[in-house]
Parts: sequence; C-alpha cells; structure tokens
Amino acid sequence: MALLEVNHLDVRFALRQGEVRALRDVNFTLERGERLGIVGESGAGKSVAAFSLLNLIAKPGFIAGGEIRFDGQALTKMSERGLRKIRGNRISMIFQDPMMTLNPVLSIGEQMIECLKAHRRISRREARSIALDRLKQVQIPSPEKRLDQYPHELSGGMRQRIIIAIALLLDPDIIVADEPTTALDVTIQAEIMALLLSLCETHNVALILITHDLGVVSQVTQRMLVMYAGRVIEQGPTREIINDPQHPYTQGLLNALPQMATPGEKLNQIRGSMPSLNALPSGCAFHPRCDFTHRSDGTARPACVEQVPEFVISGQCRVACHMVAEMLEDRRMKEEAQ
Repeated sequence: MALLEVNHLDVRFALRQGEVRALRDVNFTLERGERLGIVGESGAGKSVAAFSLLNLIAKPGFIAGGEIRFDGQALTKMSERGLRKIRGNRISMIFQDPMMTLNPVLSIGEQMIECLKAHRRISRREARSIALDRLKQVQIPSPEKRLDQYPHELSGGMRQRIIIAIALLLDPDIIVADEPTTALDVTIQAEIMALLLSLCETHNVALILITHDLGVVSQVTQRMLVMYAGRVIEQGPTREIINDPQHPYTQGLLNALPQMATPGEKLNQIRGSMPSLNALPSGCAFHPRCDFTHRSDGTARPACVEQVPEFVISGQCRVACHMVAEMLEDRRMKEEAQ
C-alpha cells in the first residue's frame, strides 16, 4: 500500500456564474521516501492539488468527489480535529513566500517552539533544543543567534531555510513544497533545492514538489505529473518523460527551456495561453494550442475536438492524448502483421 493515494479527485469552486472544476479526475500515488514533481503552467491546478491533500482550500473551493488516503486513513472523510493532527505533524508544507508563512511579530525561536508544543508534550527547553538542532541541519550560520531574531532581520534565502527547518521539526512523512524557490535568485535556488533533496534523503521523507521549472524537477524528483487545465495529462518516471516526452504539451514545455533555443534566436514557446476553467474547450483542453491537432490538409482531428482523451500506456508512462493512442495502435497493428 502506498503512503499516499489520490483517487479520482474532483475540486470545484462555487462561483456566482456556477461551479468551476479546478481539478478533474486526478489520480496519483506516493511511496514512502519517494520524490514526486507536479509541473505545468500557472493555472494548471498544481497548487490546488497540493492544498487539497490537507483540505486547505479556501471557500468557495471544496472537494466535490474522489478520495485521498494517507497511510490507510481517508483524509477526505476526516474531521477538522483529526486533520489538525496530520497537518504539520505528518504532512508538512513549504509555501512560496516565507514572509507569508512566518509571523513577523514573533522570533524564529518562539514560532518553532510553538509548533513543537502544539503537537508534542515537551518542555520549552526541549523544544528549543530540537529547534536549534533543525537550524543546524539546514546549515543556518550562528543558529543560536537566529533563534532570537525576527523574520525581517533575515535574508530571503535564510528565511526559506528556516521554513524548511520548521517543516522538518516534527519528523513528517511527507513534505509538500509549493514553488519553494520562486522569490530567490538562481544561486540561492540551487542551494535550497540541494539542501531539501539532501534532507529528504537523510530522513527518508517523501517530497511533493510543485513547480513550473522542469530543470529543477529533472534534478530532484523520481516521478512526475504534468498538469493542464486541472487534469493530469502525463505521468511516469521523471527521466523517461524528460528524455522522451509523449504529450504535445509536455514536448512544448521542454522545448520552451532556454537551453533548447538556438543562440541568438527567439525562445521557443507554446502558442496561446491556458484556457479559463469556466470556459474550457471541448474534447482535449489543449487542442486549440496543439500543433498536432490539425492535419496536413488544415482540418482538425475530430477526436481531439470532440472527445476527452483517455489514458494510454506508453513505456512506463501514462498519457492522455488521442495522437499518442493512434500511434500506439498503429504500432501494435504493424507488429501483429509481421
């Protein structure tokens, strides 16, 4: 049994103009100690998927269907009191902006001690000792001094290290990191990701990394999900997807990396933009932007426009694409004919 199982997850937002489906039939698993990346453009549903795990979706959002099981427990059926015992204790989150997470009027030490005492029956001295040990683990210089400082006295990179230290305070089974290096410069980003990877491996902590940076995903994760318009469209081993992407959207994301462009030429990009969730195209949501939807005679593939693609197995990956399904079927028929 996997540590985390997400089955047919459906998340909606009740708006005046009607319900909007932010996530549609999302399925994935996470093993203990495994590192999973979730990638896609802004609006793809990455953060909603992460917040859904602990029902942190603010109203008018709500989980409309599906199941989330953690270590055999159904989180979607758990009471708020039961979820509070899981949040921060067994599943920790690292958010994009440390200044939105840290309390500006409390010292770093006070915040870490409060977190520990909320979940464990220990003295302030014991809590402070654990907090100091975690700051040392994330390689904070002068950790004793940092415990008595306030968030505004620290640099962005140091604040993010402290957020990682807080996430590790209670020895969680899973860390969910939502764009953890967005606000940092490239050098600090690399340091933070290397630190997070090392700590997860040392403590055997599973990691869910939410990001739009395929370069980071390729270096840190073992498996990945590619999301588009609230749906997973490709998933499988990270190395296989990076080396041989099947879905046209995944191919577009990889081709848009700066290193894929010819020096001196314009960067590659996927034409168009992510559709609004309350006005999704029919059939495959990606078809208006897809170079493979239109055939050589200029007409569109009827299946792409009319039918939502089912998942097919290609190698070790699952892909939701009519074109890939057709290619696999053609290959199967040729093999049978030989």
